[in-house]
Amino acid sequence: MKKVLFATTALLATSGFAMAQEMQVSGAAEAGIFGGSDIEDQFHTDVDVTFTGTGETDTGLTFGFDIDLDEEIGDNNAVTGGAESGATRDDSDDGGASIFVSGAFGTITFGDTDGGFDWALQEAIIGSSIRDDHEHAGYNGNAGLDGIYDGQIVRYEYAFADFAVAASVEMDDDPDTDGDGNPVFGLGGKYTGDFAGVAFSAGLGYQTSDVDFDDEDVDDEGFDIYGLSLGAEFGGGFSAIANYSDLDGYNGNDSHTGIALGYTTGALTVAANYGVFDRELDGEDDVSGYGLIANYDLGGGAEVQAGYGNNDFGDDDVDFDTYSLGVAMSF
Repeated sequence: MKKVLFATTALLATSGFAMAQEMQVSGAAEAGIFGGSDIEDQFHTDVDVTFTGTGETDTGLTFGFDIDLDEEIGDNNAVTGGAESGATRDDSDDGGASIFVSGAFGTITFGDTDGGFDWALQEAIIGSSIRDDHEHAGYNGNAGLDGIYDGQIVRYEYAFADFAVAASVEMDDDPDTDGDGNPVFGLGGKYTGDFAGVAFSAGLGYQTSDVDFDDEDVDDEGFDIYGLSLGAEFGGGFSAIANYSDLDGYNGNDSHTGIALGYTTGALTVAANYGVFDRELDGEDDVSGYGLIANYDLGGGAEVQAGYGNNDFGDDDVDFDTYSLGVAMSF
């Protein structure tokens, strides 16, 4: 991250601010090419900017915010501005912004953040590609029930020794339902440690909610989902991640299984991952896919990234693959 001196100076010049407060800005950029099945080969460019503010009270509490502005921002007083970043459009929505307060009691985070389920589980994926091609149809980002409503989440977390636990809630604030949907409650726990030279991690997550759909022709549903992930980094540059989730029919999925394997030597990382959604209805085809990446670290925040994804819906007319190749830069 790069410190924004003008922002820091402005804060210090304001009455009541202490030297512990700081503003930082970080960014990322990507340039390359991409294509795939029925996708014309074409150029890819993307830019992202994130502002982070931190501070500390006289009693030792730390606080701060993180806001992702992406590539555009408009009138931050507008409710529905076309070109305006979601991070500033609606104070009742998550919009790419999060705020935290932390102390000896733990950390409370508000806004665009993970629920307890996602927070605890490790995704079965290793490495990067500029178009996220390795995040195929069978990939699960562990979002769970996050985003059933507006995506604005409050999470409490506490860490002790090699363990950490978290609890979260997301509420129904849709005026069309009068807030009748039950909140999404989440719990998570994770562990990290070393065993005989192997860096080991484990996560366990749970979420539950009864969803009140607007459509009178659609029955309201209750979901209880569970997940477990295991990760290991072995000697010699090898790593592996396994992930399983019982999705209780959410989005038509009964369960998900994913696995990723990676190898790093010097500046080069290569990896492969596979994932499959077991569909709930009998006779319905599973949705699966696999992804491949090769990353080469150029140093100074630049990395060459190549990615490939295969997407299998059980129908040759629907199945497709994608690829990308380019340079990712972080600032």
